[in-house]
Amino acid sequence: MRLLIRQATREETATVEEILREAARWSIEIGMPLWRDDELLPSRIATEVTGGLFYVADCDGELAGVVKFQLEDDAFWPDVPRGESAFVHRLAVRRRFAGGEISSALLRWAVEQARLLGREYLRLDCEASRARLRAVYERFGFVHHSDRKVGPYSVARYEYRVMKPKHSCGLRYLG
Repeated sequence: MRLLIRQATREETATVEEILREAARWSIEIGMPLWRDDELLPSRIATEVTGGLFYVADCDGELAGVVKFQLEDDAFWPDVPRGESAFVHRLAVRRRFAGGEISSALLRWAVEQARLLGREYLRLDCEASRARLRAVYERFGFVHHSDRKVGPYSVARYEYRVMKPKHSCGLRYLG
C-alpha cells in the first residue's frame, strides 16, 4: 500500500464531503454524533477545500481519509497565543480503511507540518463524552489540556507538544 498525504484539490471537494458524511453517518449509527449538519454543508466544505484547509490520505489512488489543518482556531482555542499552535479538525476515514493506520498517518503528517511551520503544539478537540475517541488521541500522544463549552458542544481539548519552546534570550541548557 502506498499512502500519500496531500492537499485536497477543488475537483476532490465532493469526495471530501462524501468521506465526512460517511464518518458522520457511522458515528450516528453507533450513537455518538460527530458534527452538526451546518458543519457539513457542501458550500462550507467547498470553501474550506478551496481555501486549502483540507488534506487527503491518498491510498494507492483512492482517497481513504481527510483532515482539516489550520493555523488559527479562535472558536475552540481563543485562549492560546497566536502563532504557537496548529490545529486539526474533522479527521475522518472511510469505513473500509478503518483500523487506525490512516488516521494515525494523518495525525503524524499534521505533527510534522506543525513542526515544519515552527509551531510548538498541535491541538485538537472532540466531544468530551467520546471516551473511545479520546483514548485514540491519548494513545497517539496527545495530552488533555482542558474542557470547554463552545456553543452546543462540551469539548475536551488536547495538545501534542511538537517542539520545545524557543528561549527568547538564546540560552541553552546543558544537562
